Amino acid sequence: MDALRQHGDRPAGLLRLTEPDMVAIALLDPLLGEFMARWPDVRLDIHVDNGLSDLIAEGFDAGIRLGERLQFDMVAVPVSSPLRSVVVGSPAYFARYGRPAQPRELEAHDCINFRQASSRALYRWEFAHKSGPHKGRWFELPVDGRLTVNHVPLAVRAAIEGTGIACVLEPFARKALADGRLQSVLDDWLPPFDGFHLYYPSRFQVPPKLRVFIDFLRESRQTAEAQRHGRAARNGRKPQR
Repeated sequence: MDALRQHGDRPAGLLRLTEPDMVAIALLDPLLGEFMARWPDVRLDIHVDNGLSDLIAEGFDAGIRLGERLQFDMVAVPVSSPLRSVVVGSPAYFARYGRPAQPRELEAHDCINFRQASSRALYRWEFAHKSGPHKGRWFELPVDGRLTVNHVPLAVRAAIEGTGIACVLEPFARKALADGRLQSVLDDWLPPFDGFHLYYPSRFQVPPKLRVFIDFLRESRQTAEAQRHGRAARNGRKPQR
């Protein structure tokens, strides 16, 4: 109440957020400096956690997660462009073991497993049928390999070193794909899906500090989508949706 009387409707005070490391790397890392320069009276306390946090019990104002991982009683605001996963390996790995042409062929490959933070279960790689009566329908595929990690950048580094094939969100592998350290396979089986959402309890009154953060992420999303459409137009193709 003291803070409210002091600041009124001016965005100010401490904004506590929880997010997985994929958000920190793919979404917030390039944006934090601009946001804090624009709103100097807002202080950020960001907690990176790949598990699912209880916002109210742990004192967070909001969290950022993939839309499919949100609780039903939360207000969810899309804050990123659509995302897609990529299945990647090093050129040396594919030269030695071949390139899988469809997901079931991954059974013959050394895949890098990812252990999920909350459930401790191994992530089952997700694909969508590219043709036939089930076109566009997603399915899950368990994979096997000698290496299991719970940190995506570690999986990317292992793939670069030729340890095996990894399935990660495209932003994690973008740089290594661009410079040729990694190559992608099964692209036709990995269409885009809904990206990151900022979420907060439905009964929560949005304070000015959170409102400007939401608006900032929305603005950044619109800018990114405009740039993506511009690149697609220059390349003579339709942007993925």
